Amino acid sequence: MATVPNKLLDPTRVGKPSLALGLVGLFSSLGVLMSNTTEEELVAAGRGKWSAPGVPHKGWVCIDIEDLGEPQTECEMCESRTIRYVHHMEHPDYSTILAVGCVCAGHMEGDLDAARSRDASMQSRASKRSRWTTRKWKISKNGNPTIKADGFRVTVYERSNGWAATVSPMGGSGVIHGRRNYPTMNQAKLAAFDEITRLQSANNG
Repeated sequence: MATVPNKLLDPTRVGKPSLALGLVGLFSSLGVLMSNTTEEELVAAGRGKWSAPGVPHKGWVCIDIEDLGEPQTECEMCESRTIRYVHHMEHPDYSTILAVGCVCAGHMEGDLDAARSRDASMQSRASKRSRWTTRKWKISKNGNPTIKADGFRVTVYERSNGWAATVSPMGGSGVIHGRRNYPTMNQAKLAAFDEITRLQSANNG
């Protein structure tokens, strides 16, 4: 008769492999369940800041949008979705600007159609955005990279140890100054492209 290794007969080990496998299966199932949960359901379930005291549910304004190129950051409202297309939302009674997904943004501003329009605009312009920084940019009389595109003039410039951008309508009045500084010139260029996308979406809405 073959000798059974003592470690296999150790009563303290009985059931542990089954328990570990069961936990792995449980967490795997939870991950699949969460990935199949729609953003609408996450809002309705009060996930993340939707159930946090002191966080307004309405009255937010989208001040900026951003295409990250791929899903890579968590929605700061429902805290349950990894998003690519980011809507930066501001509220007069909340000190922090939140970076959120499409549906959360729509509920926060009380206009799902507007949020979906911004999202659709970002998606439709994604290919053009990928070529934006390699286009032929001119140099302004002040020595800053500038370009005319989509009915706007964009200028990027150094500001506070970083880069910022301005966007102004061609043939119109007013200049929109970027709120944020970026580590690189190309990031500032992409931010300006996203601002044009936001403006076009607002004008078409």
